[in-house]
Amino acid sequence: MDERLWGIVEKALKDIVEKGLPTTMLLTVVSFAIALVIATLVALVQHARLPVLTQLSRFYIWLIRGTPLLVQLLVVYYALPAIGIVIDAVPAAIIAFSINEGAYCSETMRAALESVPVGQTEAGLCVGMSYTKVMLRIVIPQALRTAVPNLFNSLISMVKDTSLVSNITVVDMFMITKRHVGRTYEFLTLYVLLALLYLAISTLMTMLQRLAERFLNRNVGREVKKIA
Repeated sequence: MDERLWGIVEKALKDIVEKGLPTTMLLTVVSFAIALVIATLVALVQHARLPVLTQLSRFYIWLIRGTPLLVQLLVVYYALPAIGIVIDAVPAAIIAFSINEGAYCSETMRAALESVPVGQTEAGLCVGMSYTKVMLRIVIPQALRTAVPNLFNSLISMVKDTSLVSNITVVDMFMITKRHVGRTYEFLTLYVLLALLYLAISTLMTMLQRLAERFLNRNVGREVKKIA
């Protein structure tokens, strides 16, 4: 690598890490946290088969999973102002990502809840626990153990999907790289650099997944033994 190219890479890497990475991680962490709350609530509604709410939750999942994430981003940021709802770029991105990811994760959570044997719920109710306590202490922890791999897959996908926010003027890792490419025309070098950074983040997420699985396997086992 010649001196000029090395200088380009060094400057681009510095800008991506200092200016783009914080935004990418903020969008990922905040959006996914909100998405998990949405997903859990929607999954619990379906699991409990609550009238009306179940139909609304299924409509939400159908609508969001049936439309592209990019279109949802554009609707939130560019289309809503037409009806008087103006949202800044970063909050708009968080809203779109949270709603989108919540729909996908809700199906993961629903399947995980249904994988917990009904006898676990019945056992908890028989020993005097309320339905809410049974769900919080027995069912949801076991469901999470099943859902963790798929949830982390969604999280890793979200990290990569954040590159779409450059379409609504958010300055993330992709936007910073794109600016440097526009100035230097080093397409291959800079986009490979960006790919390696996304790969490094995804690898870190995979390591966190393994830690989460070990933690849940250990603690859920203890909780079930206490109930038994």
